[in-house]
Amino acid sequence: MRYFLDIAYRGAPFHGWQVQPGQITVQSVLEDALGRLARCPAPVTGAGRTDAGVNARRMIAHVDLPDGLDTGDRFLHSLNSLCGADIAVRSIRPVAPGAHARFDATERSYRYFAHTAKSPFTQGLSWLAPANLDFDAMNAAAALIVGRRDFTSFSKLHTDVKTNICDLRAAAWHREGPDSWYFEITADRFLRNMVRAVVGTLVDIGRHKYSPDGILDILTAADRCAAGNSMPPGPLFLWDVKYPY
Repeated sequence: MRYFLDIAYRGAPFHGWQVQPGQITVQSVLEDALGRLARCPAPVTGAGRTDAGVNARRMIAHVDLPDGLDTGDRFLHSLNSLCGADIAVRSIRPVAPGAHARFDATERSYRYFAHTAKSPFTQGLSWLAPANLDFDAMNAAAALIVGRRDFTSFSKLHTDVKTNICDLRAAAWHREGPDSWYFEITADRFLRNMVRAVVGTLVDIGRHKYSPDGILDILTAADRCAAGNSMPPGPLFLWDVKYPY
């Protein structure tokens, strides 16, 4: 039977989501734990591939497990014990045999957290931003890139994707409190390193390195060197994944 897993994880201890030789990744830990419980190989397919250090509030993955396996509360408890403190599997539920965690997803959202006053409670999970960062200018720029566009300028080079076209549906900074913000971005798909490159470019605009409409020139250039630096991974969270069912 095929199951969907609803997973949350802290990215710092892992070398990203995807299995890599000689590295501890979220996918490898999950596959090892599931394989031990099911007593057979249990390949896991995620809705996306987060980079090293990136967190997930909600990652969806699918796995095929033997018919008749009891995947109730006891199984879930054992799975969480085997996965360790940095991964939480919140649910495991049966789905249609052809359901696919990656290809069936219609929308993904990320959040990047920032704060403008030092706090020991956000260390590593939020970026300490300059107090005079112009969030209004950054939001003006973010609004300009919404739509179906070529995001080559914000993609890591030499990836194996067939197209760099993404349907960007929302992008904006939101204030959470007097000193805290988050940037939320939603699209049908994301390129490797895309969110952190977009945030880095917006930060340049917030520092008045160039005007908000300069982001359109960066898009048109289709050149990673035209965009801003990639931001640190710790404050980035895969926030949600949506499906039509």
